Amino acid sequence: MSEKRPIGVFDSGYGGLTVLRYLRERLPQYDFIYLGDNARAPYGTRSFDLIYEFTKDAVRHLIEDEGCPLVILACNTASAKALRTIQQRDLEHMGRGGERVLGVIRPTAETIASLTRNNHVGLFATPGTVASCSYDIEVAKQSDKIALTTHACPMWVPLVENGEAAGEGADYFVRKECRALMEADPEIDTVVLACTHYPLLLEKIRQYLPQGVDIVSQGPLVAESLEDYLRRHPEIESRLSRGGTCRFTTTEMGADRFGELAAMFLGSHEKIEAETVKL
Repeated sequence: MSEKRPIGVFDSGYGGLTVLRYLRERLPQYDFIYLGDNARAPYGTRSFDLIYEFTKDAVRHLIEDEGCPLVILACNTASAKALRTIQQRDLEHMGRGGERVLGVIRPTAETIASLTRNNHVGLFATPGTVASCSYDIEVAKQSDKIALTTHACPMWVPLVENGEAAGEGADYFVRKECRALMEADPEIDTVVLACTHYPLLLEKIRQYLPQGVDIVSQGPLVAESLEDYLRRHPEIESRLSRGGTCRFTTTEMGADRFGELAAMFLGSHEKIEAETVKL
């Protein structure tokens, strides 16, 4: 019998930890390993080719060096600009065969139609994700009734990663983007946070969006989708280890700094010890 291995969760930095949080809550029996490519973050403003190469490096590490049968790209930019190419071109050459790589865009897009009351949906994301049109394409596949308005928020990730999410300086940028989104479509009744950093700005976003507009984070949606995926794919589920553990790895040399910020993204007081890895 082959050795069972953990689920790999990848993000360019810290944001994917907001997804990992819900994966661990919903699927506590499984082992996870998180990889943050902090040394090369942020990905949001980089070219398609560079994001693809960086993401491929990370997926290869998780599959070949860590033995993960399943890797979740808990990063909208990587999901938008690298997932499909890796699935179609590279995955068959990694590991021992049969490994899978999943993203966060499709599970979110599949749910949007059930979240809105009037079919007018707003979506906040990084410039790279918006420019990729990935959400426009995936949502259109699910329903031709959804009026989707995507809006890029270039300053939100730097604010979060520099510990300014709760500061007064964040108010200006959150208010500005919320106003711009609602001006683009005043009928929006649901807003999706399509960047894993944005839940840390949730309270300010709620403050500056009109009352009655629902705000949806991706973490719970991705966790529910993964649970369903494992139920439908026993050939993958049977290869996963079940020890309830979680390892944290980063490409950043200062692994201590990663541990300090990771707790903030996880919404946890647990002590996180990260390992530095090279891709």
